Amino acid sequence: MSDNENNRQPSSGTPQKQREQEVPASMRWMRRIKKMFSFFFTTCVFMLIAAAIFFVYLRSQTLPVTKMLQTSQMFDTHGELIDTFYSGQNRQVVPLNEISPYLIKATLAVEDQHFYDHFGVDVKAVARAAIVNVKAMAKVQGAGTITQQLARNLYLTHDRTWARKIKETMYAVQLEMQLSKDEILADYLNQIYYGHSTYGIETASELFFGKHASELTLAESALIAGVPKGPRYYSPYYDMKNALDRQKIVLQTMVRSGFITQAAADAAGKEKLTIQPLTKKKPAAAPYFRDYVRTLATEKLGIPEEQFDEGGIRIYTTLDKKAQEIAENVVNQQLTGKPELQAALVAIDPRTGEIKAMVGGRDYTENQFNRALSNTRQPGSSFKPIMYMVALQNGYTPVTQVKSEPTVFTYDEGRQRYTPRNFNDQYVNANIDMRQAISKSDNIYAVHTILDVGPAKVIDLARKLGINSPMKPLPSLALGSFPVSPLEMASAFGTIANQGLHKEATAIVRIEDANGQILYQAAPKEEQVINPAVAYVMTNLMESVFEEGGTGNRVASTIKRPIAGKTGTTDTDAWLVGFTPELATAVWVGYDKDRDISTVESHLASPIFAEFTEQTLEAIPPKLFQIPEGVANVYIDPVSGKLSNEDCPNAHLEAFLAGTEPTTYCTGKPAKPASGDDKKDAPKGQNGSWWNDLKRWWND
Repeated sequence: MSDNENNRQPSSGTPQKQREQEVPASMRWMRRIKKMFSFFFTTCVFMLIAAAIFFVYLRSQTLPVTKMLQTSQMFDTHGELIDTFYSGQNRQVVPLNEISPYLIKATLAVEDQHFYDHFGVDVKAVARAAIVNVKAMAKVQGAGTITQQLARNLYLTHDRTWARKIKETMYAVQLEMQLSKDEILADYLNQIYYGHSTYGIETASELFFGKHASELTLAESALIAGVPKGPRYYSPYYDMKNALDRQKIVLQTMVRSGFITQAAADAAGKEKLTIQPLTKKKPAAAPYFRDYVRTLATEKLGIPEEQFDEGGIRIYTTLDKKAQEIAENVVNQQLTGKPELQAALVAIDPRTGEIKAMVGGRDYTENQFNRALSNTRQPGSSFKPIMYMVALQNGYTPVTQVKSEPTVFTYDEGRQRYTPRNFNDQYVNANIDMRQAISKSDNIYAVHTILDVGPAKVIDLARKLGINSPMKPLPSLALGSFPVSPLEMASAFGTIANQGLHKEATAIVRIEDANGQILYQAAPKEEQVINPAVAYVMTNLMESVFEEGGTGNRVASTIKRPIAGKTGTTDTDAWLVGFTPELATAVWVGYDKDRDISTVESHLASPIFAEFTEQTLEAIPPKLFQIPEGVANVYIDPVSGKLSNEDCPNAHLEAFLAGTEPTTYCTGKPAKPASGDDKKDAPKGQNGSWWNDLKRWWND
């Protein structure tokens, strides 16, 4: 063995490892990259093969049959049919070359700008929407393409589920494989819903502008293209301002998409549009109520408008068709000969909160604005009972006296002044009690009261009674200076009629789908917001509004049952809000454009209220208001406000919260006990009063 062999050192590793150590690091990285590339290439090949197989499979599959459209129906509280919604589709199919290029571009701009570049699903839009939604932690942006919308409208329901979305995507890809882009776009424009039971661009063009779709201008196209996003919001028949605002958005989107220039958009935005009047149809039952139910169902309950109109759903409502017919007839009769005067009426069952009748105006075919829901009119003195209930809970009684005379009130720690006036500047110039203040609607007494108890407490109670319209804690709140809606007033007074138990106003009882499955079941909230005794005392006080000297006395002969209420009059508004134990009704009369009402017109709310109430309850026997625990009824001398005895003339029976009734008599002479069977011992002024005898008999 040579010396070299004897001196050779042992190897530090295997030959393979030694060779790897001798390879430069850059070469090793190149090998790894090649391996990774080979892996990804192989994976991509397999994915492409799988995708090809999947597309071949989709290509071989037939698209499902277009979904069957069904008539939706609305019923009243007795199960009687109110209306059926369009059972067919008002549609005229036209080819793409007979549709204005402006309309096509406007639709592409707002619905699917990359329509001609994707295969049915816009991957970039999906990724972009996902990023936006993740950042906002909510779904604020969608990514549906025109093809997906067409697939959903043709073959699927509007359920918001992943299963539906996956099917929608598959059908969209199938449509792209079986139809050309122009064919898909044409089908979409002939399928899309534009509101008012109108489908397809040709019918929509004739509806809105009275012309063919091929004749639409840029301005007209931009307006129509904006409607499908929300026909209830963007139809010019419902809200022209919203429609024009949406039109401007469409025009600017077209500019950003490169379809038109900014100059063309500006010119189109200034173009005056002539919208065709809606074709008059046979008057439908309760049209304002139907619109209200539609709004509740689509906006609050999330039912799509297409499903509402043609999904075969059944909507069971609280409306009483007989009461509704009476309401419409009475309003029309009382407004005869006064073409511009408007009225609104809402009637609620106070025991349940269910809306029984709703009139939003005198002629729905001329104007669809629902005044029964509008909170733009001042309630005037009809708001006072809410304030007086606060007063009853804070030391006031029906015999609390205030001098009715011209008065300058100071508030805000003396920094502000307020000078209310009585109607026609009529003042008693003497002390009056709460009953007189309510029956004669004295404003001095009202402002004195609200400054005494605090306007913030009045607002708090109004909120509990269901009044959500904006209000400020000012002295004028006592005189109803802050606008409310008739629906809010009817709900609030219904709570008083229901002994302080507030039942949430309800219009929909339940909604069922075409298969009878319940989509919605009402569960109205209820809360005891007023002590029953307080509610009764206020009811008793409001009964005097319809007695001699009261502001509602002119309709006393019409009313044949116990009733309580309050009138309200401003320069532009006339109200009467009142109730029986079974029905609470708010009536408003006035002009739409803040035009002053005349003295004669200011009295029309009362006969509408009286006629409607009596005719609606004609078959129901008169019922007294139930006296709850915590009420004390005693005879009062109206002059002194003290207990009455045989020496005090003109005494009347007054209801008090137990413990707040007077404890002294009008004279120093002790009271003589009276027997219920001895009318000779009744206080003066009460002999022969069958009504008070009936009240006592009923409650004994």
